Amino acid sequence: MIVQVLALTVCLYSNDNLLNAICKVESNCEESAVGDSGNAIGPYQIWYVYWKDAIDYRPSIGGSYSDCVNKEYSEQIIKAYWDRYANENRLGRKVIDEDRARIHNGGPNGWKKKSTIKYWNKVKSFIHDRNSQHH
Repeated sequence: MIVQVLALTVCLYSNDNLLNAICKVESNCEESAVGDSGNAIGPYQIWYVYWKDAIDYRPSIGGSYSDCVNKEYSEQIIKAYWDRYANENRLGRKVIDEDRARIHNGGPNGWKKKSTIKYWNKVKSFIHDRNSQHH
């Protein structure tokens, strides 16, 4: 029982670090950020198609695309998107933070795109910097 609780805590801690790093890379966590010629909004720079994908997968989230300016709402959208696309069944192996970050940046198959490697390196450096501050 204790082992299960610890594993869950580690998993959540990892996702929190990853989300924080993505937020920093995308917009410096600015809720009012608009990018990609107006196609991406909020702290995580979410596109409409990304939001729609997540909502189609997990309709219980509710809300509208404009709610992606809210950090907590966006995190629900991202987690639904990851549950849909960053899973062991699709990838054929255990999912790692790199997969999640590259899927966030490059869509459902972002984990395979060469164009998302540079993005992952930025995210990874934020995670590394944050971890080295806590040790």
